[in-house]
Amino acid sequence: MDRDLTKGPVTSSMLLFALPMIVGNLLQQCYNIADTLIVGRFLGQNALAAVGTSFSLMTFLTSILLGMCMGSGALFSMRFGQRNETALRESVCASFVFIAAASIILTAVAFACLDLLRSFLRVPAEAWGDMRSYLFVIFWGIPATFLYNYFASYLRAVGNSVVPLVFLAGSAVLNIGLDLLFVITLGRGVAGAAEATVISQYLSGIGIAAFALAKCAPLRAVVNVRCLRKKRIGEVCSFSLLTCVQQSVMNLGILMVQGLVNSFGTVTMAAFAAAVKIDAFAYMPVQDFGNAFSTFIAQNYGAKNTERIRSGLKSAVCVAMVFCIIVSALIFVFADPLMAVFVGENETAIISEGVRYLRIEGAFYCGIGCLFLLYGLYRALGRPGFSVVLTVVSLGTRVALAYLLSAIPAVGVVGIWWSVPVGWFLADAVGLVYYFKKVRGSSV
Repeated sequence: MDRDLTKGPVTSSMLLFALPMIVGNLLQQCYNIADTLIVGRFLGQNALAAVGTSFSLMTFLTSILLGMCMGSGALFSMRFGQRNETALRESVCASFVFIAAASIILTAVAFACLDLLRSFLRVPAEAWGDMRSYLFVIFWGIPATFLYNYFASYLRAVGNSVVPLVFLAGSAVLNIGLDLLFVITLGRGVAGAAEATVISQYLSGIGIAAFALAKCAPLRAVVNVRCLRKKRIGEVCSFSLLTCVQQSVMNLGILMVQGLVNSFGTVTMAAFAAAVKIDAFAYMPVQDFGNAFSTFIAQNYGAKNTERIRSGLKSAVCVAMVFCIIVSALIFVFADPLMAVFVGENETAIISEGVRYLRIEGAFYCGIGCLFLLYGLYRALGRPGFSVVLTVVSLGTRVALAYLLSAIPAVGVVGIWWSVPVGWFLADAVGLVYYFKKVRGSSV
């Protein structure tokens, strides 16, 4: 079931490995899309705004754990490429202890800060009640997020992207079914939507953990304290923490923008909530292709296969750019009907604002596509710190421009929308300059 990415055709190897990841993460979006769709249709504007803002917050919180798992996954891929099973086991043990502890702490902090979030996110009074009810339930799913992403990261690191898809598909279908049951049939409101998501998350997390422990011998090191080595803890921390910082900074910036969006009222909040779901669905495949590309690079970097790395880089750029151009065109043309999926056709103000966002930001997916490849490249080459730099450039620009431009009366909320692609392209420029000046002539 493991796929050795150091052998075989370059382009097809990456695509075949990426495809289950793409499908899996599209299904993962179904967790929140199901909530958004059902809440927007059956519970109204305020509930939609509450769930949308909650999604931005949860994306930030879970990005901390996701970043740690991704960083560890890059390390696992290198060890797999080196064929060093002892180091792989020790890395597995150290990373599991470290990230499990982080998930427990994060859950406790989330509950402790629950009532402070209203002022931080500028949540209108009419949306706060629903948002608090939703978050109180959804926070219980943080440990489940750790379980799924940790074991999925390991499986993907050794070339198995199919099993994570299977468990995610099952939980996504269950989530939709439970959403319909809890929200519509039982009338449990936004709390019911959150309950559906959490139950589904635990089933996927526990399920993949049980499978991976049964099938993958190196993973059993998670319960073997003798595999815990001080030097591995330091190594894991260097990879996991920097990737965690990269992911967290990215989503903290998004959360700050969410707070700014909220200041424009519930119509803008609701439009942004729906448009962001469409947005995420549109460019998610290229994000996952970037993660697959990162695994490809890491395995070949561990195997010291420089020529294959260069071939993979060229191929990945071509694939990502073609995809982004096609998706940008589709989003631009179909923005109206896509918004109408999430909100009633009578909600013309919400649809109009959502369409405006999609046609500005969605026209420039090439920018985010290139950025995802750069993140994956530097993570795989053992330079996760530079991924942090790119994230700071991208999100720093986005946040600064959003606050600056939106304060101009003649520009308003449109300034927030335009800040997104500007941040992408500035980070791309920095990443490409660094590659050609510092990286290309050395290891790649």
